Amino acid sequence: MPPLNLHELTREDLRQQLVRWGFSSAHTKLLWNRLYLGLAESFAEMADLPPRLRTHLEAEATIGRPATVRETASSDGFTRKFLLGLADGHAVETVLMRYHGRVTACVSSQVGCAMGCVFCATGQMGYTRHLTAGEIVAQALHVARELRQAKGEGRGAKGSQSPSRLPPSPIALRPTPEHDVSQHRLRNVVLMGMGEPLHNYEAVMQAVDILHDPAGLALGAGQVTLSTVGVVPGILRLAAEKRPLHLAVSLHAATQAGREALVPVARKWPLDELMAACRTYSTATGRRIFYEWTLIEGKNDAAEDARAVGRLLQRLPAQVNLIPLNPTAGYSGEPSRSESAKRFQRILRDEFKLPSTVRQRRGIDIAAGCGQLAVGQ
Repeated sequence: MPPLNLHELTREDLRQQLVRWGFSSAHTKLLWNRLYLGLAESFAEMADLPPRLRTHLEAEATIGRPATVRETASSDGFTRKFLLGLADGHAVETVLMRYHGRVTACVSSQVGCAMGCVFCATGQMGYTRHLTAGEIVAQALHVARELRQAKGEGRGAKGSQSPSRLPPSPIALRPTPEHDVSQHRLRNVVLMGMGEPLHNYEAVMQAVDILHDPAGLALGAGQVTLSTVGVVPGILRLAAEKRPLHLAVSLHAATQAGREALVPVARKWPLDELMAACRTYSTATGRRIFYEWTLIEGKNDAAEDARAVGRLLQRLPAQVNLIPLNPTAGYSGEPSRSESAKRFQRILRDEFKLPSTVRQRRGIDIAAGCGQLAVGQ
């Protein structure tokens, strides 16, 4: 039987596991602190645990830290992409993105993706397998460690008793003009990397519960965003469970034919079913949905496209995120011009009173942007 990856467990799961192993549940707090506040990478760093417990953990458990296979940095210094190796030989990509006032980790939920969006590099890979909750959490922790190391605290901080045996990262993060503390702490996690999160619902929600835990990374409801291509059963389940997170829906077209051309899974969950599920979600949770619209020149960036999405969303609590197409090897489309994006935004605002933003592009030169993640790039 393989060792138990402790990052698969919620705090309550961990407490119960310690009891099953014959240890006092009182050790839960200290062990959890070492995992999520100390960001421990090995049990050797937990010298303040009882020796018998530490010996047992070394024999029966593991801290599922993925190996960094490759690391690249964008030319502007605001983005880093990590190719992380998993225990079975597969790999996923994770991205660290800096913005003014916050740092975001873009994490993957699957190896590959079964949704097949035509402009998405991950979709062109095909689907291999789901990630476990621990493999999802480990990506966020990887980014958190990188931020701490960049701050100069090193891996021995916050309760760790042994110095790091690993060299510092060869790629330094460029400091922001503010040099503020927010740039050294993980503030947001977006499930927008490789894979469709709602296709891997159980593991993703377990990971979200761990990320939310107030005794750990303590990411609030507004600090975790899940992006779906439109998996209707998953949206309805989110509505029923009232999960504390932001929901983003990849729309990209306001007609059934338009969605089918860009998002093949629309044949399984047609646009009218998707919008009905979105209405149910907003009614049940009281939250707005972020609708993502990849702007492709000559495909979906005309004035009539803006009016079509305006009519589709005008009675919903919604915000539209406009994302100029990022280049991928398997798709020949071009990003919309700046004036087209501004016109689209102006129509949504002036004619439909719909808020919108044009997504700030990050990491395009290292294939770390939206739709660009794919093992091997």
